[in-house]
Amino acid sequence: QLVESGGGSVQPGGSLRLACAASGGSFSSCAMGWFRQAPGNEREFVSAISRNGFSTRYGDSVKGRFTISRDNAKNTMYLQMNNLKPEDTAVYYCAATVSFTTGRTYEKLSDFPSWGQGTQVTVSS
Repeated sequence: QLVESGGGSVQPGGSLRLACAASGGSFSSCAMGWFRQAPGNEREFVSAISRNGFSTRYGDSVKGRFTISRDNAKNTMYLQMNNLKPEDTAVYYCAATVSFTTGRTYEKLSDFPSWGQGTQVTVSS
């Protein structure tokens, strides 16, 4: 089970830190990802991290502003979001997939069989 937290409302230029807590499985065996979906839009890739945390990837729209990380001892993944923009407004979802390659990241929705329920992020003045 994946549970996101940390969403909320923030002004442009502000920051939020999302967390994704995992339970019921082997978190350290899973590569993880963040996706988001704005109203009327398809769910899109935001960021991904390998099971060992050494490899990360970002969508072009968030590069340089968002940072993904994980703490395998706490079964938790994070997304630090800085310099938020109105176009970052969306429901943010975390996702997990068992990975047999420690340094591999995944970016496609179809790569992830497990999803959280989502947390709303609203950026508005």
